[in-house]
Amino acid sequence: MITDVIKIFRELDSKDLRILQGIEVGMKHYEWVPVEELMKITRLPYSSLVYKMKALIRNNMVIGTNQPYEGYQIYFDAYDALALNTFVKRGTISAIGDEIGVGKESVVLEAVKEPELGFGEPQGVIIKFHREGRTSFKRVKRVRCHLEDKEHFSWIYAARLAAKREAEIMRKLYPDISVPRLIDNNRHALVMEVAEGSLLCKTRLEEPQWFLDEIIRQVGIVYEKGYIHSDLSEYNIFVIEGGVQFIDWPQCVEISHLHADELLERDVSNVLKHFKRKYNIKMDLSEVISHIKDGQES
Repeated sequence: MITDVIKIFRELDSKDLRILQGIEVGMKHYEWVPVEELMKITRLPYSSLVYKMKALIRNNMVIGTNQPYEGYQIYFDAYDALALNTFVKRGTISAIGDEIGVGKESVVLEAVKEPELGFGEPQGVIIKFHREGRTSFKRVKRVRCHLEDKEHFSWIYAARLAAKREAEIMRKLYPDISVPRLIDNNRHALVMEVAEGSLLCKTRLEEPQWFLDEIIRQVGIVYEKGYIHSDLSEYNIFVIEGGVQFIDWPQCVEISHLHADELLERDVSNVLKHFKRKYNIKMDLSEVISHIKDGQES
């Protein structure tokens, strides 16, 4: 649980963090980081390393093995703690709030960022921790274009690349596309402004046709910029009076992607099905797709 991570994070000292960082570095080259390698990276003697490791293992930060040699890995909890530590040091966040979302591939927390230069009110932000690779490396590799050419990768690598990918896309789209402003990115985590409004799936719209048109318009602008969301649905579209906002971009692909047409059709179909089911609004899928592509060509 992320609440356990936050509690333990506050109790970690500099040696604990050095050990976690050492295992993180070592996992670039080893499935299980040999204790001898970890001693070199952390510059800690074996006795100190083992002493500190016992508490880290007990707190589910680290897992160890003795076969075929003594070696260690970090858990997602430890990776969360390392990202939090960096955000705190950078001044990106000053306080951590409640867990507000949990999925198969991400965990989202509320947090607070102090105002720039100490002026104004603290800003509410969210932290999104990617979890790609936690359950199935093969499945993640199959649906993530940034992993297609990677023969071997750990869950750390998969999650970090997913966060990096999402951060890059958000920077390219903002502010022309209505997405939350990205504030910081470290390891597998993103800090961003809070999405405005409420989720489409949980909202009863008074003017559904206007919102459907606006969603299609935004999809068209994304396409014009050369991208397709690839995971768009009523569960990652926020609606607010006068606008919409798209979230969750790690599956985004370029329009040159081999399956671009299929992915665009799936995105638009998801949206049209929602509005037909909930508001009985019917629009022809092929006509909408043509409209989106015509805007890119003009």
